[in-house]
Amino acid sequence: MKSVVTIAEDIVRREGGYVDDPSDPGGATKYGVTLGTLRRLKLDLTRDQKIDRDDVHAMTRLRARDIYIRDYFKKPRLDLLPDVLQASVFDMYVNAGANAVEILQRLLRDMGQMVSVDGIVGPQTAGAAELAHAAAPQHLVDAYGIARRNYYYRIADRRVGSRKYARRLDGTKGGWIVRAEEFIAPRYHLSAAEHRLRVARWG
Repeated sequence: MKSVVTIAEDIVRREGGYVDDPSDPGGATKYGVTLGTLRRLKLDLTRDQKIDRDDVHAMTRLRARDIYIRDYFKKPRLDLLPDVLQASVFDMYVNAGANAVEILQRLLRDMGQMVSVDGIVGPQTAGAAELAHAAAPQHLVDAYGIARRNYYYRIADRRVGSRKYARRLDGTKGGWIVRAEEFIAPRYHLSAAEHRLRVARWG
């Protein structure tokens, strides 16, 4: 089992450097930390009494890692989940906030567990996850990763501007899909043909 620090460092690597894509609702981003996040956390990295793109540029890998551990792992109590789920849920929480937990909760309900879909990890969700893992130890992580992948596809179904994150210009899998499949056993990865069929409706 990877340590939370290693998982956070993997997320920083996966997120990449500075990006300011007008079609990305997150806005200016570096190592996955957005301008909105800096403002929410009141982090004036340049100490100039304002929080703007200069602060995003000032983000370091180490600071991003520490933000992730504190605000995206410890604060939402992802450590209560079974160890095998933590890396994927943590990665998804950085990418999608409480939706990461709601995806898990819906999956747990589909597996017959009694759990509220509220995006909060508490004793109920943690206990349901433990029971689901005990019942299907070889499948829960893959099932969650597949649910993540489906979530990304559904976003792109609804939001034209987000389709480039699910499908590259050459028609192959975009970053969102590749990212989700990093946490899924290879036998459950979509083939190139299956991916193209899934996104064919986008034109």
